[in-house]
Amino acid sequence: MRKINEIFYSLQGEGAHAGTPAVFVRFSGCNLKCIFCDTSHESGTEMGDEEIIEEVCKYPCRMVIMTGGEPGLWIDDALVDLLHKAGKYVAVETNGTQVLPEAVDWVTCSPKEGTVLRVRHIDEVKVVYIGQDVSPYLLIEAKEHFLQPCSCQNTEEVIEYIKKHPQWRLSLQTHKLINIP
Repeated sequence: MRKINEIFYSLQGEGAHAGTPAVFVRFSGCNLKCIFCDTSHESGTEMGDEEIIEEVCKYPCRMVIMTGGEPGLWIDDALVDLLHKAGKYVAVETNGTQVLPEAVDWVTCSPKEGTVLRVRHIDEVKVVYIGQDVSPYLLIEAKEHFLQPCSCQNTEEVIEYIKKHPQWRLSLQTHKLINIP
């Protein structure tokens, strides 16, 4: 059984897949307590893998984004394999502190200061910018490096930072900006 906060269908609002229709599987619980976290992930419903697959398959898109909380606390090869058998492309949004199944198709890592990364493969790094030194995150091998304003509050500051450090790309939470449910 896995503790699920919610499963819903929407558009990915941020990062490399922004604008892509996706089923979001939001897991409950996290091993970190970030001051800027915008997710209430303490409560949830216990669901088995077949129940999760059944719910995910109600929607017409191929992409499934496992997020949280911290999905690395909950996912394993068995769940990823079932999603693949259902024809799904599996993306994970993680803080990087947990080892993920190798078969995940896309890994978005949002590393946090002072943590040790245990994830073995990262496709995109997405850092929520709150004025911290983000230069160490450019050393993480990934296809993309995104800097994101904190809850759309410091967008101008992030834009100016990226203009001075063009190794970064801007990621906006478009779902918040244009009220995508």
